[in-house]
Amino acid sequence: MMIDTSVSQTRIREAEALIRPYIRRTPILRVDMADFGRAPLSVGLKLECLQHSGSFKARGAFTNLVGRAVPPAGVVAASGGNHGAAVAYAASRLGVPATIFVPDVTSPAKAARIRSYGAKLVVGGERYADALSASEMFVKEAGVRAIHAYDQTETLIGQGTIGLEIEQDLPDIDTLLVAVGGGGLIGGIAAWFAGRTRVIAVEPEGSPTLHMALDAGRPVDAPAEGIAADSLAPKRVGALMFPIAQAYVERSILVGDDEIKQAQAALWDTIRIVAEPGGAAAFAALLSGKYTPEPGEKVCVLICGANTTAVHFD
Repeated sequence: MMIDTSVSQTRIREAEALIRPYIRRTPILRVDMADFGRAPLSVGLKLECLQHSGSFKARGAFTNLVGRAVPPAGVVAASGGNHGAAVAYAASRLGVPATIFVPDVTSPAKAARIRSYGAKLVVGGERYADALSASEMFVKEAGVRAIHAYDQTETLIGQGTIGLEIEQDLPDIDTLLVAVGGGGLIGGIAAWFAGRTRVIAVEPEGSPTLHMALDAGRPVDAPAEGIAADSLAPKRVGALMFPIAQAYVERSILVGDDEIKQAQAALWDTIRIVAEPGGAAAFAALLSGKYTPEPGEKVCVLICGANTTAVHFD
């Protein structure tokens, strides 16, 4: 499979300049893993959980809306929740009508956030693939423009702006851990680094979409289960990102639901960072020991989403 050359450093730089007025430049927090009960190691946490709409998805949403013509009927998106919230937020900022299709597994927090931005919310179907099919029918009926959650050039380019920011703020990192669902996030970031930094995927054991695709040599259907099913469980990874992953993602690590829960709890208890299950998955690989850095290795972990109500305050 050929890499989509339009997902390039040049296009990512252009997108970053285009969407800069609409997105937050999220911070990188330096932490010591000793504070989490692990061997001492300074790690950078890229806090994309602080992005508008509660996740990194706002970058791809604005890249689609600002960089492309939008029909009067507006836009439609299918989502497990975060992409829908991002499209709804971006559409609200830009005065564009938006309709969002989500499956039954979408968390109440994400559904409420979508509604709060004024979008029309349509709930139905067991998984993301069901919402996607319904949204595709709506495109034909209503004349709206579809904004795909991960398998679209503009979406990949927008998410790639995170890689640009990380490299500017941590130019000497060796390794970046990134959670994977459909692959738009890691695809855009890996395209930015293009092998100059080790990029490692982290996925839930219940939805190993990229893991299975790398084993098979092509995108294949995977299970869609587990605690992070509303954000990291599409039917298969995107066709556009897969060649990028083959070229630039070193490997995929699988983490269990309990390890993700432990990562969520540790982030809150230790540094008061709220992360949804998908947002904490990459940190779970480090906290659990599924990924063990070499001595002196410079590691960054992407905390990519915070749309959850599962927070216990003291």
